[in-house]
Amino acid sequence: IEIKVIPNSKKNFVKKEFDIFKVYITAKPVDGKANQAVIGILSDYFNVKKRQIEITRGLKSRIKSITIYELH
Repeated sequence: IEIKVIPNSKKNFVKKEFDIFKVYITAKPVDGKANQAVIGILSDYFNVKKRQIEITRGLKSRIKSITIYELH
């Protein structure tokens, strides 16, 4: 799934626009805090556990690819 991260937002939420999910987070992009916040928000949004979500591309970019794994 392709996402675009918007850090320093007033609140945390996810918005789907066309083929990309925009993830608004209050965290600043420092020391991986934004990536942790993104995983937390997406786990709530998709109703999965945090360990099922992996950022597969774009760790230091606003445009990221994530993979959601199924648990057996």
